[in-house]
Amino acid sequence: MGDLDGKTFLVTGANTGIGKETVRGLAARGARVVIAGRSEERTRAAIRELTAATGNHDLDFLPLDLGDLESVRAAARTFLASGERLDVLVNNAGLAGKRGMTESGFELAFGTNHVGPFLLTELLRDRIVETGPGRIVNVASAGHYRARGIDWEAVRRPSVTRTAFDEYCVSKLANVLHARELGRRLAGTGVTTYSLHPGAIASDVWREVPFGLRQAMKLFMKSPEQGARTSLYCGTSPEVADATGRYYDAEREKTPSKVVTDELAGELWARSEEWVGPA
Repeated sequence: MGDLDGKTFLVTGANTGIGKETVRGLAARGARVVIAGRSEERTRAAIRELTAATGNHDLDFLPLDLGDLESVRAAARTFLASGERLDVLVNNAGLAGKRGMTESGFELAFGTNHVGPFLLTELLRDRIVETGPGRIVNVASAGHYRARGIDWEAVRRPSVTRTAFDEYCVSKLANVLHARELGRRLAGTGVTTYSLHPGAIASDVWREVPFGLRQAMKLFMKSPEQGARTSLYCGTSPEVADATGRYYDAEREKTPSKVVTDELAGELWARSEEWVGPA
């Protein structure tokens, strides 16, 4: 028996890296965890490993491709049709270092890291409110400090920088802004929101970076287990139960970039709603 018995978490992109270690931490404490991602084979392999390690058999797979808004809608429909509770949504899945466009017509990092999670959150948030009290956690990055703002035209075109890192930073800025505005909109519902920097982590988020550079980068990075600590803190700690819309790093609240304003958060929200259509 654990302190999260009876609680249901949905974690995206959790068959490897930070997400997998987040699930491990939740499962060890008795939570039911739904792992949403693209690869059923890899996710079911991760579930077998985590079940063996924690003794928790209440782990499930949900098909989800965040770059395809129809897939996002299908995933939400499947979950909602189950009728089960949802205590915490962890928007963990992320992509970095790859150029291109998503299936739904957005710059690859922005579409995968923000637009898809935005729609998923909108489709599931009433269930979280009904379950309540609940939490919504966005895994962002300190990279958001590098972004000077959001070019609304650029996010609808293919990546232009060679490494797509600048585009990644913009997508992470969007994660922070999303949590801020969502926290404002959910005030009084019992649902709180968080964005966070997990640390520079040697995880599969960098899988598209050239092999040699990726190996060199990982020499200076933390482990996925270390990276999951702040996600678990924001998702479960009673210390932040009354906080909402804030940004965290190393299990501490931190001031986000000066670009993170209520005005920009509101504009991103309005544009995101327009992009995804009716929830």
